[in-house]
Amino acid sequence: MAYENLTVTEHELAQIITINRPTVLNALNQQTLLELEAAFFKIKSHDRLRAVVITGAGDKSFVAGADIGEMKNLTPMQAEQFSILGHRVFDLIGALSVPVIAAVNGFALGGGLELALACDFIYASENASFGLVETKLGLIPGFGGIARLTRRVGDAYAREMIFTAKQINAAEALRTGLANRIFPAGEVVSAALATAKQISSRGPYAISLAKSLIREGQNVDMRTANAMEQRSFGLVFSSAEHEQGIKAFLEKRIASF
Repeated sequence: MAYENLTVTEHELAQIITINRPTVLNALNQQTLLELEAAFFKIKSHDRLRAVVITGAGDKSFVAGADIGEMKNLTPMQAEQFSILGHRVFDLIGALSVPVIAAVNGFALGGGLELALACDFIYASENASFGLVETKLGLIPGFGGIARLTRRVGDAYAREMIFTAKQINAAEALRTGLANRIFPAGEVVSAALATAKQISSRGPYAISLAKSLIREGQNVDMRTANAMEQRSFGLVFSSAEHEQGIKAFLEKRIASF
């Protein structure tokens, strides 16, 4: 599929997806969401891909939000369908078997922060700005941001951010656990790609199981989460991957998966 609003590049076993609408600060319209959906469906069927980085074109914005120009004339039913589309795409990203890193270069506001939250973790440039700012427009987050932000930073802090439409900088995002690391402007994508390549050298089946356990374990009690882990630990031993890793360890060499 040829993309109008995305650029996709492969780097060995990793891939970078760039949202490429810099004239509107990479705002998410319906076309961009559909292209993201197509790109991530393609990743699901990619046998060799081990990790994904998602970022925005330019150095000003990751994604500044949903495209207000497109949203302004939506009927209530159309708005609900737009929200359903956003949830569908971001759920697809969150459920992907390979890790997805958000490389936030500039604004990650509204739908942009929701996209970053759908990823496994966030790397931020020092000029990054984060916020669910929809209440400024008399709106609410519509792409899963309320639930994901609450789970990431806690109930009370999420309430403050959402109710006040507060924007926070990279240092505050790091302090609250919203972002994992901060990098100088212009270096965040290369840093995320370096981590993606490191992930690519680890056992892919083990990582997919670990990712699934983290995601599914958030919604169950500790006893159930531990039981899920026990079953998955057994599953790892059903693959040839663990044999390669253990053999390499015993032979004092790096495993090649």
